[in-house]
Amino acid sequence: MPLLSPELYIGLMSGTSMDGIDAVLVDFSRPQPKLIQSLSHPWPADVRHDLIEARKIPDDKLSSLNALDIQTAEIFAEACLKLLATTSYKAIDIKAVGNHGQTIRHRPEIENPFSLQIGNAQVLADLTGIDVVSDFRTADIESGGQGAPLVPAFHQTMFSCEKTNRVIVNIGGIANITVLPKDKNQTVTGFDCGPGNTLMDIWVQQHKQQHYDANGDFAASGKTNVSLLAHLLMDNYFQLAPPKSTGFEYFNLDWLNTYDLNDMNNADIQSTLCDLTATSIIRAINQYAVATDEIFICGGGVHNKTLMQKLQTLTTCSVSTTEKLNIHPDWVEAMAFAWLARQNTHQQYGNLPSVTGADESVVLGKLTPAHIE
Repeated sequence: MPLLSPELYIGLMSGTSMDGIDAVLVDFSRPQPKLIQSLSHPWPADVRHDLIEARKIPDDKLSSLNALDIQTAEIFAEACLKLLATTSYKAIDIKAVGNHGQTIRHRPEIENPFSLQIGNAQVLADLTGIDVVSDFRTADIESGGQGAPLVPAFHQTMFSCEKTNRVIVNIGGIANITVLPKDKNQTVTGFDCGPGNTLMDIWVQQHKQQHYDANGDFAASGKTNVSLLAHLLMDNYFQLAPPKSTGFEYFNLDWLNTYDLNDMNNADIQSTLCDLTATSIIRAINQYAVATDEIFICGGGVHNKTLMQKLQTLTTCSVSTTEKLNIHPDWVEAMAFAWLARQNTHQQYGNLPSVTGADESVVLGKLTPAHIE
């Protein structure tokens, strides 16, 4: 048989925690996409600070972010070029970059809904010499959807199994689930089930001056406050039926401070927040995926050993990472945006209306050609 020419796409992802830019090179020339190379590119401390501060800007002032939009694109370009430098491939070999961008605002619930991710596509395309697909959420929102979560369509492609009912849990800043029934006649569903790492990150930053709770050690040093956990789980978001999505606009320090945390041990609060993430995930699975046989975790949450242990204690299903399914959990989401870029260039749908609530399946993203001199 003749050798297939590679069909190469780069995927870029930077999530709520902004702990780095995940960059992957993926070959789609065969039915099963192949991860060729991956790396995590750090955000400069000053840019990370500016991105976090940008979250505080009112909706009607977001146009003031032009300079940060360009600066963010320049760092995305660094990640792409650094990734390529570790391979034998050149920019001309890459079909497109799928760039999620850095989310500054996600407002699917307002009268005129929108979602804003920055990282100027034209700047990124010109600096890398590669076409860029970006702005993945808008088309779904314009079709009546939440614009999130978007990774379930990729999960369906990569992880569906005819023998077992699976749930894929992506634990980034926010946690979302994808329900993959073994019966192909049943609908794939999914939604944001609540906070992933975001509240734990905020709390450990405030009290330990660390970006995240390494291994969940801070949480493990405390004891969950059962009363506080019960109150947190009563929040309206957890009672909403899907489709639904959320973000740091909702689950943040202001949200946490609406609860009486006085006289509570900081480590106990961290343990409680860890249990909040674990419990809200398992409750969502128990309510909306009752036939689940296997649970697979991806995203940064897999590195929180305490969280992973809590998840397993709350369910009789086996809890593993997607590494068991041959994709390292650190790279699943970036691979999803490489896949979405490919879907765009082939004019194939990228959303699942059963997940986002959109009126129909649509092609996601906008293609920005590189200006090559």
